[in-house]
Amino acid sequence: MRTRTRVTAALAGLGALVALSGCGKADMSKQASPYANAAGAKTVTLSVQSWVGAQADVAVAEYLLKNELGYRVDKVQIDEIPAWDALSQGRVDAIMEDWGHPDQEQRYIKDKKTITPGGDIGVTGHIGWYVPTYFAKKHPDVTDWKNLNKYAKDFRTPESGGKGQLMDGSPSYVTNDKALVENLGLDYKVVFAGSEAAQITQIEQFAKQQKPFLTYWYKPQWLFKKVPMTEVKLPAYKEGCDADPVKIKCAYPHTPLQKFLNADFAKNGGKAAQFLKNFKWTEADQNEVSLMIADQKMSPEDAAKKWVDANRATWRTWLPK
Repeated sequence: MRTRTRVTAALAGLGALVALSGCGKADMSKQASPYANAAGAKTVTLSVQSWVGAQADVAVAEYLLKNELGYRVDKVQIDEIPAWDALSQGRVDAIMEDWGHPDQEQRYIKDKKTITPGGDIGVTGHIGWYVPTYFAKKHPDVTDWKNLNKYAKDFRTPESGGKGQLMDGSPSYVTNDKALVENLGLDYKVVFAGSEAAQITQIEQFAKQQKPFLTYWYKPQWLFKKVPMTEVKLPAYKEGCDADPVKIKCAYPHTPLQKFLNADFAKNGGKAAQFLKNFKWTEADQNEVSLMIADQKMSPEDAAKKWVDANRATWRTWLPK
């Protein structure tokens, strides 16, 4: 979802994200990387998702694959659902961070057996609706969804018209927000910022002016360190409550984030495949690298190097014996 679950979330505009991640705008749903699944070649192709946490995963994995294991690494930017198609077809070798796509898991892992799980990444993701903590302190009842209509006028923007604005990121994210607004009877309109970066910029502008806002957001995310936000409690998540995306009226789940590998690559990818299976770090690790990339404007490679230099004991355990 990014689904991020059916979420699950990207940096100032797509162009800025491409610049940050150092990868091109290849549309892998139409064109395969020349390096993916190349027999006998020490190359690995990684799917780069559009949010900075996934960029951090790929940056560190790429740095270590290149500098410790001697692989050439090719990166491809691709949206969540097309990434599964590309992975199944061997166009990419691995997805480093997935927030849960049960339909794709059933099709490619259980039925076609062209994709294999690569293990969890060590980070639990959660999507929710958030208001700035400075607003929640003044109006503590805003953190209960039942009171959101009371504050709809405070969250109005020119884009939302006469309704309150619920700010989302990229239209490519698979979210439940429009259905939730309708099914919970909320006087709000979902407005897309366009990307994770554009959403971050808008949140920072609101915070600088101490304006109220309601936004779709997620953890882990480095922005919480700069703009403290408080989650609005939606109806509690229960297993299966999100089975029908049209009728959904419950919160997003907490999702252990997963890696997935092309089945052939998992079997024949040697040390690279084993390394990616072993890759596992903490939310604090990911946020540290994400902050360097998105806020401090370091290149992904420089951010990865800085983290690698300071955390040898952690990543040494990922290297194949």
